[in-house]
Amino acid sequence: MKKTAPFDFSKKYILENDFIQLSPLNIEHIPKLLASADDPEIWTHFFENGCGFDNLSKYVHRAIENRNSAKEYPFVVYDKIQGLYAGMTRIYEVIPELGNLKIGHTWIGKQFHGTGLNKNCKYLLFEFVFETLGMSRIGFGASAENIISIKAMESVGCKQEGMLRSFSPKPDGTGRMDIILLSILKEEWNNKVKFKLKKKLRSYKPGK
Repeated sequence: MKKTAPFDFSKKYILENDFIQLSPLNIEHIPKLLASADDPEIWTHFFENGCGFDNLSKYVHRAIENRNSAKEYPFVVYDKIQGLYAGMTRIYEVIPELGNLKIGHTWIGKQFHGTGLNKNCKYLLFEFVFETLGMSRIGFGASAENIISIKAMESVGCKQEGMLRSFSPKPDGTGRMDIILLSILKEEWNNKVKFKLKKKLRSYKPGK
């Protein structure tokens, strides 16, 4: 069995294709992400709020601090077609001994929805995790009420595998929320998902 490659939180990982680039988040990205992040709808299911310069600054600084403490690896998403920074995503809970990690904390600005950017982003991440790092499994989670996010994950090959009932308080304080768990396995990527998802990348359409 091929061993997983060590994940180096200090390394500058850059993932890209003809449409997008994922690169390590840094504080210089704050003003470049401001326009995409300044939409309350993006943060409905988040415990953090990135609307406005102050909130986004705190959000980005916390993400960078988590990288420095080897908890998370935040990427900024750059749309090469539009020449704009679209959002963020992260790798976290990396357990090389088990061949597992998670991808999440993902958001992109509304103007990039429906363009194919998310599929390109997931393709690059899956390719990196399974083929470069040699991991066996990627886990995901989303609020059961976040139907759009759940469908987006299913559209790139993720499968639902369970629910954490009443897992945490809702961000808006109106009660508690269930978390839907999803995953994608290395054999699923190799046998079907990679080729199916790669075909969809050709349908990339810039936002209006």
